[in-house]
Amino acid sequence: MGEQRSGCVPSDSAEGVQSWFAPDWPLPPQVRSLVTMRTGGASAEPFESFNLAEHVEDLPAHVARNRARLRAVLPSEPRWLTQVHGVAVSDLDASAPGDLLSADAAVTRSPGRVVAVLTADCLPVLLCADDGSVVGAAHAGWRGLSNGVIEACLSAMKAAPARVFAYLGPAISRQAYEVGDDVRSAFLARDASAAAAFVTNARGRWQADLYALARQRLQAAGVASIYGGGRCTYGEPGKFFSFRRDGRTGRMASLIWIER
Repeated sequence: MGEQRSGCVPSDSAEGVQSWFAPDWPLPPQVRSLVTMRTGGASAEPFESFNLAEHVEDLPAHVARNRARLRAVLPSEPRWLTQVHGVAVSDLDASAPGDLLSADAAVTRSPGRVVAVLTADCLPVLLCADDGSVVGAAHAGWRGLSNGVIEACLSAMKAAPARVFAYLGPAISRQAYEVGDDVRSAFLARDASAAAAFVTNARGRWQADLYALARQRLQAAGVASIYGGGRCTYGEPGKFFSFRRDGRTGRMASLIWIER
């Protein structure tokens, strides 16, 4: 899977250290997307170094420096969400810049407004209408994914799903993501075909494939153009934060916007 595409925001380098990449998917020319990594920032251990989350007990000054660096390549400050592992979707066009947004997904049709979600194992899903008229992003942990956060985001976009592109950003892979019967049952209660995304392990528990589960949900909703889904936050400690691996850690951002 490529990590950069001509025409997107270029990857950044601070003293030779890359901090983000432009996802490889066929966006309309007026739409940009970006995914950050953990490297090249100001934060100290255990948040080293490009942590963008304020809620993880990192020093506020470090988070501010990291966000300022990111902001330099964006058309505006991202509308950071208070994520609660739910299915609420915030319409950024209907909110004021200072509003506190408690949601796990957001959409916009306005040029210059940046949609962002923070993750560190959960799956970030970026969405874009093929004509570039509306974009969205969803934070899809297992709870949000099983309860329909992707479907809720698609509904809020009000675009025909067949005309929507989706990009699955860095998340924990099936090999690293062990879950119990409760997680598997939550997915099977909504769709029996989700069983294919779970494999038993030697401990009698399950290895869950968030990427496969997201593809199932997107395809069932009518989205056929799905990209990404080839990374593992847990298995790439030099590039990505992972809550399952490290516990106390930082967060990456996945962002999308329409150019002014």
